[in-house]
Amino acid sequence: MKVYLTRRYLFSASHRLHNPGLSDAVNCETYGKCNHPHGHGHNYSLEVTVSGPISSQTGMVCDLGLLDAAVVREILDRFDHQNLNQLQDFKDIIPTTENLAICVQQILSRVPLPAHLESIRIEETTNNSFEYAGALPPRR
Repeated sequence: MKVYLTRRYLFSASHRLHNPGLSDAVNCETYGKCNHPHGHGHNYSLEVTVSGPISSQTGMVCDLGLLDAAVVREILDRFDHQNLNQLQDFKDIIPTTENLAICVQQILSRVPLPAHLESIRIEETTNNSFEYAGALPPRR
């Protein structure tokens, strides 16, 4: 039996949405106030969903302490109170929340977790959230 567990984490970060390959006018038109030269910040809500069988010994899908430790070490310590534009993770990509969700999923998929990573969901505002479950396997 496979059960899903979603754990929520909070962090704050800033970013500026700007494509250096576009003119200032096009950037302003495309990103609006999110293109402000000094950037802007968000209080992000990150949801990490993992899955697995229920342990007969613990009655749980995974050890929450191990999951929390991995997310804090790999994600929160890296992104909390940072300007995303200045991080190596976004050196070659625009730090939209869509790209942030992909980045978080890719980071967590490379580290040992106490259960199978299913998806990442990041809420940027009360109106915007983004979910990423990884690349789909190629069709045959």
